[in-house]
Amino acid sequence: MRIVTWNVNSVRLRINAARRLIRQFQPDVLCLQETKVADEHFPTAPFVKLGYPHIALAGQKAYHGVALISRLPLGNVERPTWCGRRDGRHLMATLPGGIEVHNFYVPAGGDLPDPARNDKFAHKLDFVAEVTDWFAAHRTPADRIVLVGDLNIAPLETDVWSHKQLLRVVSHTPVEVAAMARWRASLDWVDAVRKFTPESEKLYSWWSYRSPNWAKADKGRRLDHIWVTPALDPALLGAEVVAKLRGWATPSDHVPVVVDLGAD
Repeated sequence: MRIVTWNVNSVRLRINAARRLIRQFQPDVLCLQETKVADEHFPTAPFVKLGYPHIALAGQKAYHGVALISRLPLGNVERPTWCGRRDGRHLMATLPGGIEVHNFYVPAGGDLPDPARNDKFAHKLDFVAEVTDWFAAHRTPADRIVLVGDLNIAPLETDVWSHKQLLRVVSHTPVEVAAMARWRASLDWVDAVRKFTPESEKLYSWWSYRSPNWAKADKGRRLDHIWVTPALDPALLGAEVVAKLRGWATPSDHVPVVVDLGAD
């Protein structure tokens, strides 16, 4: 089974790139974030035409939004809400074989890393805390779960272009890194990408649009993640961040992350 996660930054704007991605990587399940479209206006027809008839949506007009696009049937689809907001940030469903997939778009958190002065940053920390507590209370490491998405936190020093310069920049602050560590510890989650790319190597999945030459500057961050529970660790065959897609026409500022699972 191949699962691909991608912050598409407007699915309608990047529908041609999505088609190209599907043709090139042939995912069984494509998980999108930041779709930026209400469910009734989501472009389902191109995906159905490509052989993906099973589609679950949690969208809203112009902002946020997540989608599950699958060749495989999606069972037990739920659209959980966090922090009392129904803002299209989480979809969950069960795939054949009993694998549960969770697709997240964690709040970015604004620019000021101070929850007392920045409501967006406070929301981000509250969101991660609520999700962490939910997994700890309702799931176990023995459950077969894949968690993907734009988690908007770069936890390792090698997940950012400059650890020292980004320590006070939202996405790599110590409080966010600690929150993510607690989330990972909730079920002893395995970082699928870092299983195959050593933590000593620099690795990014996001490059700002502000850079006139993203590849030359290479000031990236790894904000997009795929985790699996220990029960699925033996099934991991490979995982990668597909950086070359940042150079496609009209790119998202994020690139896809791919994971392959075999029989465990």
